[in-house]
Amino acid sequence: MKRSFDLLVSLFLLTLLSPIMFILAFLVRSNLGSPIIFKQQRPGLNGQPFYFYKFRSMTDKKDYNGQLLPDNIRLTTFGKFLRKYSLDEFPQLINVVKGDISLVGPRPLLMEYLPLYTKDQYKRHQVRPGITGWAQINGRNAISWEEKFKLDIWYIENQSFFLDLKILFLTIRKVIKSEGIKHVDHATMPIFRGSLKNEKGN
Repeated sequence: MKRSFDLLVSLFLLTLLSPIMFILAFLVRSNLGSPIIFKQQRPGLNGQPFYFYKFRSMTDKKDYNGQLLPDNIRLTTFGKFLRKYSLDEFPQLINVVKGDISLVGPRPLLMEYLPLYTKDQYKRHQVRPGITGWAQINGRNAISWEEKFKLDIWYIENQSFFLDLKILFLTIRKVIKSEGIKHVDHATMPIFRGSLKNEKGN
């Protein structure tokens, strides 16, 4: 039922939002250049990699050593606008249609985080990741990694169709209010370095 719901809703939204997505693609190209789509490998169900899509929201500015500058420097005013209203997330509907992710589930993070998880934190890969999730409506980027993972595990242990509907409804409200977009002193979230439990070998 979840997969059927994901497919029907994402196809409907892609059809409905396609004119807006074309306009956004043009604006991204005009303001940030190419590529229009930010594509990155992320871990999905059971930790299997897939290519994750978003509208580009940052420049490629680098330092004298050829390293990318910090996110808060590369994130432009236009990019902040895209993120504020989650417009950069629209291409993820394609990921939903492909079956890479669900509408609701733990957000897909970075491949390099996989070996840093505790056993409990790795449970987040027992389900498909999502465009939005329980952690997103309960703090998004304004909460710590530990809090975020606890919320992800709670969702996995309590997931239901009606919980997904609740999360989708509350996500719309969160986006309108533009809550939890950034972490303290970071454009989004700080890099996950692993939990204290991992450092102790547990």
